[in-house]
Amino acid sequence: MNKDSNHTQDTEERILHAAEKEFFEKGYAGARTASIAEAAGVTHAMLHYYFRTKDNLFGRIVEEKINMLGDIILSAFGDGNLPLEERIRQGVERHFDFIAANRELPRFIVNEVLARPKQTGIMKDNALRIVNKLLDNLQQDIDEHAAKGLCRRVNAQMLLIDIVSLNVFPFMAAPIVKSAIGSYYDNYDSFLELRKKENVETILKKLKLD
Repeated sequence: MNKDSNHTQDTEERILHAAEKEFFEKGYAGARTASIAEAAGVTHAMLHYYFRTKDNLFGRIVEEKINMLGDIILSAFGDGNLPLEERIRQGVERHFDFIAANRELPRFIVNEVLARPKQTGIMKDNALRIVNKLLDNLQQDIDEHAAKGLCRRVNAQMLLIDIVSLNVFPFMAAPIVKSAIGSYYDNYDSFLELRKKENVETILKKLKLD
């Protein structure tokens, strides 16, 4: 029974991995389940058995990515045992690291929202759920610290937009950024490490927590 369970999980993971690559490279409209099945090393019938439709595959991948991002961000910002400065620092760093590990995700999400606004409701709903949970707690903490003179009173929503904008831009505009940095850095990854540190400092300066 365990062998069957492990085989099922392995098959699902191979299909999901192949589907993620197909969707990120070609978008929902251009993705083909036959190509996904071939890349996963399964028959088209087997893919249909596990996930039924392309919509189900798309929904599963998007939901898992957004939930993963939510867990990463909330675990940093929501850790009440850490000082606010450290929570902000870890939140920015973990968000940046997640994007660095999923470099095609920002462009994929933007393209899908623009191309299929009515069909990407679940993506927006899941993102809003995470954002709203984060904003309520973060705003309260910022207000409490500001009342004690420990930081500026800033709008948590605007702060979150700043974080996302700073962290996502190097990946959304990667071809332009790579051309702009030229030979100033050993490679793009070394640039990204420095960019992450710069983004943390920029956000902390806005709060005057540095």
